Amino acid sequence: MAMRRNSIIKGLEISEIITMLNKAYSDEWLAYYQYFIESKVIKGIMRDAAIAELTQHAADELRHATMIADRIIQLGGTPLTHPQAWFTHANCEYGEPKDFDVVAILNDAIKGEQCAISVYSKLVDITKDKDIITYNMVSSILADEVEHEEDLQTLHDDIGEFIEQIKKSMA
Repeated sequence: MAMRRNSIIKGLEISEIITMLNKAYSDEWLAYYQYFIESKVIKGIMRDAAIAELTQHAADELRHATMIADRIIQLGGTPLTHPQAWFTHANCEYGEPKDFDVVAILNDAIKGEQCAISVYSKLVDITKDKDIITYNMVSSILADEVEHEEDLQTLHDDIGEFIEQIKKSMA
């Protein structure tokens, strides 16, 4: 068994890292599913643009889950193996879509990204100068989550501006 892989970690317990990563892994799977299902049920103005954004974000969240699972295994741990565990271990709440309107869906998605940004910001702080491999991975995921929030907020704002323009033209 390759034991040097863990010898580069300084000042953190491997079990702590695995626990934190399993929580993030849960978040990613729940985010993946949330984006997937939202892209199927969404209704309203600029729906196609929102579907494209949600579909891309779903793919990114699945890629993040894969990265995290691989890191957990590298550390000698096991990723959570049952989907029910994701709900009890997740940092972020799963926002079941109840209102399928595009604006409501985007609001929920933005909240999810904001939670992910908080989670990965903490993980970056915890792993900095202690676990370079995990640090680099979570830094990369954090950058994606920041981009996701920006993309969703821009689409949300564009829809709001479009609605305002329609209202003005009808007045």
